[in-house]
Amino acid sequence: MFGKSLNGGHGKSNNGNHAGHLIELRGVVKNFENASNTFAALRGIDLNIDVGEFTAVIGKSGSGKSTLLNIIAGIDRPTSGQVFVAGKHIDCMTEDELARWRGENLGIVFQFFQMLPSLTLLDNVVLPMELAACRKHGPKRRRTRAMELLERVGLADQATMLPSLVSGGQLQRAAIARALANDPPLIVADEPTGNLDSQSAFNVFRLFQQLVAEGKTLLMVTHDLELARAVPRKIEIRDGQFLTAELAAGV
Repeated sequence: MFGKSLNGGHGKSNNGNHAGHLIELRGVVKNFENASNTFAALRGIDLNIDVGEFTAVIGKSGSGKSTLLNIIAGIDRPTSGQVFVAGKHIDCMTEDELARWRGENLGIVFQFFQMLPSLTLLDNVVLPMELAACRKHGPKRRRTRAMELLERVGLADQATMLPSLVSGGQLQRAAIARALANDPPLIVADEPTGNLDSQSAFNVFRLFQQLVAEGKTLLMVTHDLELARAVPRKIEIRDGQFLTAELAAGV
């Protein structure tokens, strides 16, 4: 399904920091502790991702892929090391500062969609705009923008449906619309096609390609090696370390 037709270059933007990196990780270590021992999920990770790059992180279960994504999203904090995203030193932020920063700079697409079941697809897309500290849009414009985003992902006809009444592929496209609500520069996706059939996965991936072509930066964790082959840049992680340091550094 993901053949040569999906391969291609990735757009670059002139926005970002002085080095052109939207994401910079320096010596990041993440340890988890339980009653009996300490487990090292990430072991001294150095990573640069430039504005407009489409990057796939691959590796076996337990290799550290999702932990890496959570560190970049500010969901987890590193045990040591530094994390810079969109010009901010996020591992030094308070929880309130992180919440505001995520609302303006980050869109997240989860494997299991994470749609609020009591809200329509439209209201799920509106919600990030209502919660964002920046409040870019007034109430009427928020709903208009949400409809525009649902139309973009092919769901305008399902806007008033509850999540339980649409398919998994439709839910994931709605989740992408929600991730775009506040027009963030960075989209992170954790196994976004893991619960989808091949055609739905194809449609989601084409949406990702379009977003990158428009200048978004997209970081995707995936088990799907066929899907990863169609991504311009691939990073393999094993036991909390990158297998190819040059790829991680963007050399």
